[in-house]
Amino acid sequence: MSSDSLTTRVIDRGEHALARLAAFREQDPPTTGGRVLSYVYDSGLPELDDLAIRAARLAHGVNGLDPTVFASVAHIHKGIVARIRELLNGDDGVFGTVTSGGTESCLLACLAAREVMGRAPGDGGTIVAPVSVHAAFRKAAHLLGLRFKGVEVDPRSGRAAAANLLAAVDEDTVLVVCSAPAYPSGVIDPVAEVATGLEAAHDARIGLHVDACLGGLVLPHWPAPPGRTAPAWDLRLKRVTSISADLHKYGFAPKGSSVLLSRGRARHRASWFATVDWPGYPVVNPTLAGSKPLEPAAAAWVVMEALGEEGQCELVARTARATDELLEGLGAIEGLAILDRDPGPIIAVAIDESVPDDRRVHPHLWADACGRLGIAVQAQPAFRQERGTLPSSSHLTITPVTHRMVEEILRVAVAAADDVRGLAAPTPPPGLAGVLDALESGDLSSADVLALPEDDVHAMIVDVLTGDDDDEAGMATLIAAIERLPDEVGSRLVRAYLAAVTET
Repeated sequence: MSSDSLTTRVIDRGEHALARLAAFREQDPPTTGGRVLSYVYDSGLPELDDLAIRAARLAHGVNGLDPTVFASVAHIHKGIVARIRELLNGDDGVFGTVTSGGTESCLLACLAAREVMGRAPGDGGTIVAPVSVHAAFRKAAHLLGLRFKGVEVDPRSGRAAAANLLAAVDEDTVLVVCSAPAYPSGVIDPVAEVATGLEAAHDARIGLHVDACLGGLVLPHWPAPPGRTAPAWDLRLKRVTSISADLHKYGFAPKGSSVLLSRGRARHRASWFATVDWPGYPVVNPTLAGSKPLEPAAAAWVVMEALGEEGQCELVARTARATDELLEGLGAIEGLAILDRDPGPIIAVAIDESVPDDRRVHPHLWADACGRLGIAVQAQPAFRQERGTLPSSSHLTITPVTHRMVEEILRVAVAAADDVRGLAAPTPPPGLAGVLDALESGDLSSADVLALPEDDVHAMIVDVLTGDDDDEAGMATLIAAIERLPDEVGSRLVRAYLAAVTET
């Protein structure tokens, strides 16, 4: 039998493409092993990853658009929703949607809130949330014609006060959002107090969403400190109308899977899109996507089934032990201070202002130094607010695999701190110095920068990308620029920065 010439060419070209892909991946930090303390959530069990890959292969090619054609879609989605609903203490009046990630879950919660309140895009409906809430809610407001009303937090603790959140609620509010926990520092917002205040004094249709994208699958199993009871933040609070929880974080599933739970069918279905007003098939979409892969959900379902309650608890216990050990070790590093936090897998560090200047450690210089030594830590810019600025910080996400890496992480953390202790705060890249000086002197306004053609902004950013010959330059200089720029200008420039990195 003669071979198909197309098949031969495809195989040959495909093997070359795979070799190139392998070379691309060699430039990335490892996604397993615990060396990246943000973005990735490693169970430390390669066998679990293998199960997820096998599940994705079994689901390959299935279109999640229509569960009446592909019945496996309905079985898998029902199984996931039932498991997460039970974990977060929902009853049979809570319904769920499997989404592509936390941003989509949060956006759909905002869309449902707008629809339940009967507001039209652009008519002034608002989302009320602490400024520390995930940026997904600012994105949702932008896309849905809502306004984001950020409530300032205590600059020392990063905590939002329930009274301040409730004071921001008015006749335009469609949704109040609390985090469990907030990503920047790991504090849990006062969900129960907000729920009580909404119930007592506000329109019952106003939604209360808990963003537990990060904490939803880890906090329920987190060991409570001795003598303390964890505050309620989940569906035990009847005034909570929706909650989001990511499977690809502490569910240890591959990227692309999250769950939105909503109380009552009306709110659950308010974010769906359906139409028969075209000549083709009836279109019904519970999420933003129409056609969508089953692979992420199938992998998440298999991982959940494989772990079970016992396995999930053990992985959380490993995470908690590693977190405690890192808190002790990082807390002993001169010049760094751990920010206020609640029990959970997030640690953020800032400058210890109680020590002399020559003994202080700037967290962004420290993060870059950690990166050079093989441990990736995420820098977070200072945040200006009227109540006082939240400090520059660096963020660590702890996962089960971290328990094997604690000794090395602390060795790197100490060495990195020694490398940068007493150094002056990082300064912006030279390519942005002129713009910053002109903005601060008044010779250039934010409106002037925002009015620049996109090609001019691109050229400015390319100069920044190509003009720094310092082999040790990291994110600290770019974050330093963001801290000095007006918010809207900073947003435009970081968009241009990332676009320039990925454009051909």
